[in-house]
Amino acid sequence: MTGPAAKRPAIERAFLLLFLAASSIAFAWLIGPFIGSILWGVIAAILFTPLNRRLLAMAPKRRNLAATATLLVIVAVAVIPAMLLGAALLSQASATYGQFQSGQIDIGRGFVEAERHLPQIARDWLADLGLSDFTAVRERIGRGVASSFQSLAGQAFNVGQSAFAFFLSLGVMLYLTFFLLRDGRELTAIIERRLPLAVDHRRLLVSRFVAVVRATIKGSLVVAILQGLIGGVVFWSLGIGGALLWGVAMGIFSLFPAIGTAFIWVPVTVYLLGTGDLWRGGALFLCGFFIISSVDNIVRPIMVGRDARMPDYVVLIATLGGFALMGFNGFVIGPVIAALFMAAWEIFGDGQARPQAANSSDSARNNL
Repeated sequence: MTGPAAKRPAIERAFLLLFLAASSIAFAWLIGPFIGSILWGVIAAILFTPLNRRLLAMAPKRRNLAATATLLVIVAVAVIPAMLLGAALLSQASATYGQFQSGQIDIGRGFVEAERHLPQIARDWLADLGLSDFTAVRERIGRGVASSFQSLAGQAFNVGQSAFAFFLSLGVMLYLTFFLLRDGRELTAIIERRLPLAVDHRRLLVSRFVAVVRATIKGSLVVAILQGLIGGVVFWSLGIGGALLWGVAMGIFSLFPAIGTAFIWVPVTVYLLGTGDLWRGGALFLCGFFIISSVDNIVRPIMVGRDARMPDYVVLIATLGGFALMGFNGFVIGPVIAALFMAAWEIFGDGQARPQAANSSDSARNNL
């Protein structure tokens, strides 16, 4: 059939694709303010689905009850501790900023002490690098630290002003988590059926997404909590001020492969050794090298195994890019995008290989 009747299905399909793209973009714009809540709702549902299934096995026809009980566990083990930690962190940050303003913490004095303990060979080396003017350096660093704490205090003020928005986002996350726990299997099946791919490719994408989310949270977040906790305890036991701040900072930097907690404890160690505090500097170096940094090498393989394991350089670039574009949410979204990118190329390579294999088989049969 030719003519207008033959062109109608093609026009309808083009219009449908255009309408699908436009409505998808509009929906993404609509849910944009709650993208973080949706992300963490999906993460919570993926992580706690095994617990929900165990509860459901004890009461097979009580899906609402099982999802509610799982949600209460999430609030008890994740939400409430995170809120308490955030409140304590803001309190200590405000107190530390007050100590900077009052002069109790003087970065300049520390540089004077460090300069006094430097050997002559080190001074000559710094002079060759153009860093002999310690007064200008310490003033610049002092201004930088002061401005950093001012920014942190401003963020704390904004958090206080945005309490309503925070609790609204938290409510959306918990609400979504409930329905994902209750109806997650059906929703996953619907998504799989809607993907225009072969069955094995659909399952590969879904399984890779779930595996990377679990690996990122279990392997990165748990390690970050452990390293931040251990680092904070080490700083507190050595009498170093702001142990909670240092611990949280080490937990954040532990999310970045190849950077890790050394970004925090190494400069503090150098500072302590440079100011003549050899005992605490040596103790911090030993604890940082043999305890804090070794947590990643010991715990991560146990928590993650080899599932969804990507090269460290891919994880590093994806995590840094995610943080740069999306803030804290990016440490999950970045690796997930990288994993889906690698899975897409794996599917593409498999699709390219199948026709070649079929052609080789046909030519072999023709030669017989």
